[in-house]
Amino acid sequence: MDDNNQIQDEQKDQDTVLSLTDEWASLTLEERREKFKNLPRTEAEDLFLSLKTHDQAELIAEASHLEKRSWVRLLAPDDVADLIQEMGVEHKDDLLSLLDPQTKREVIALLAYAEDAAGGLMSTRFVRLRPDMSVDEAISYLRIQAKTHVESIYYAYVLESDQKLLGVISFREIFSAAPGTKIADIMHTDILKLPPEMDQEQIGRIFSQHDLMALPVVDEQGIMKGIVTFDDIAHAIQEEATEDIHKLGGVESLDAPYMKISMIEMIKKRAGWLLVLFLGEMFTATAMGYFQTEIERAVVLALFIPLIISSGGNSGSQASTLIIRAMALGEVRLRDWWRVLGRELMAGLALGICLGFVGLCRILIWPTREALYGPHYVLVAVTVMLSLIGIVLWGTISGSMLPFLLKKVGFDPASASAPAVATLVDVTGLIIYFTVASIVLHGVLL
Repeated sequence: MDDNNQIQDEQKDQDTVLSLTDEWASLTLEERREKFKNLPRTEAEDLFLSLKTHDQAELIAEASHLEKRSWVRLLAPDDVADLIQEMGVEHKDDLLSLLDPQTKREVIALLAYAEDAAGGLMSTRFVRLRPDMSVDEAISYLRIQAKTHVESIYYAYVLESDQKLLGVISFREIFSAAPGTKIADIMHTDILKLPPEMDQEQIGRIFSQHDLMALPVVDEQGIMKGIVTFDDIAHAIQEEATEDIHKLGGVESLDAPYMKISMIEMIKKRAGWLLVLFLGEMFTATAMGYFQTEIERAVVLALFIPLIISSGGNSGSQASTLIIRAMALGEVRLRDWWRVLGRELMAGLALGICLGFVGLCRILIWPTREALYGPHYVLVAVTVMLSLIGIVLWGTISGSMLPFLLKKVGFDPASASAPAVATLVDVTGLIIYFTVASIVLHGVLL
């Protein structure tokens, strides 16, 4: 009966933590701290370990020295390193002083690597075995290590005395092997390794291609530094994807959840791109001013300006989004630019012809076409059709090539956001439109 009550109490505690985790994002900072403070210690620990680094930093920012120490010591070294990077350099010494000497050394080593590289993502706590161990000895040793705070219990790594990686073996293989078998005889030596400086995007692609739970981080001398686990890289890739999506929308990456960003900070994040795009769109007015005479002579041309420039911007935004995502997934590389150009030339031409034909039909079959577009409505329709073909083709080429150009000069391809491409194509689209009009309508309306 007591066991049943204990099980029910534990289940109730888990449900409480899960419920609070689900509603965490919608709570204010004061509500979060109040609810966290009122939790029993065990539930509070479960909740704290399940939170993102940003949320953990919020909870302990105002805590007393002793409280902060108790919470920080719950974390693995790689999580402490993330917490220090989140809270800023000014808190580094304070947080390091809360740790035991061994953990402190591990955290300092992790902080030497870039936050978005394998070295910054890895955990230095993993299961180690010697090659000369028997399976029985290995199992006994695993029981001891399992009681400590190791990051992964899926694989054991076989190391020499100088910490050079020799092989890897899964726990299943160890427990299924004969008791006297040497670890060296059953370990896998063909190992997929990550260099400490490898970027998190590349690591994410490797995990998705090979369906592994953890990968070793090994330096140039073959010395194993740690492991990157699937959950670590999943969180990192989520942050990377969020940053790219923000850039695609013409917004600086937010450093906190949307509801937690102050209004001033939100305006700062969005104002920069909006000002740049606004200045870019001002060239549209300049272009229209250049063609002012043509507009005065053929006012009907002004009716199709929104249609023309929006079609070019839309096609460019489509192309840039497709290429940026393909680059992020490793499907397209810098050297593939000419193949992409060939594909987008064909796609842009086909799309332009499709839209141009619809635009032509729209004018020619409209019941009041002559009253709306004048006696030369057929030439106007041809102008719109040819302009759409040219502008959609140009927008597609611009949108697909801009990410390659940015990557070539060292910028993030995601900076080729949809608004940026649309602004570029808006200005050039007007030039294409009025150039075509001046040729087709020369001697008639112009």
